[in-house]
Amino acid sequence: MTADNGKPRLRRHYDEKVRARLTEVFGFDNPHQVPRLVKIVINAGLGEGKDNAKFLESAVNELTVIAGQQPVVTKARKSIANFHLREGMPIGAMVTLRSRRMYEFLDRFISTAIPRVRDFRGFNSRAFDGRGNYTVGIKEQMVFAEVDYDKIVKIHGLNVTFVTSTDRDDEALVLLRELGMPFRGETPVIV
Repeated sequence: MTADNGKPRLRRHYDEKVRARLTEVFGFDNPHQVPRLVKIVINAGLGEGKDNAKFLESAVNELTVIAGQQPVVTKARKSIANFHLREGMPIGAMVTLRSRRMYEFLDRFISTAIPRVRDFRGFNSRAFDGRGNYTVGIKEQMVFAEVDYDKIVKIHGLNVTFVTSTDRDDEALVLLRELGMPFRGETPVIV
């Protein structure tokens, strides 16, 4: 998934085509105004992780395989009696991808993981947060080809957040669409 010059395929596509397309659509004067992908955050909330250490360890190993780097175990910030939760208990795992790993993950996400989602009809193009960021919920970690089905302790979901450098949702939508994200009601862009 990398080119001869060492850049990931989607990074090359961004440099060669997407930047020009964004400049054309929005009329940016300064090249630093052109939106870019800053980071991708993969988060797995594991409420059962406080009781089951094996489940938490399995989820951390799966995130490591999916992301290509070691995730951080997230802990509860405060105690909640109704959930039998105390401050400092492990409740999930997350990993932040930047630069090369971010583009390589995005390429794998778009080209191999999304086609494996059952009954997929595209992402909702209106689900941006108002600040140019987009979060996708994945119901099963098994859509990623890297995850070994035999080593799964329990099926869990993931949230994948795409953080962009723009504060406008319309600019972020065009950026993600040009990078190949399949949005509902649109034909996917083949890179």
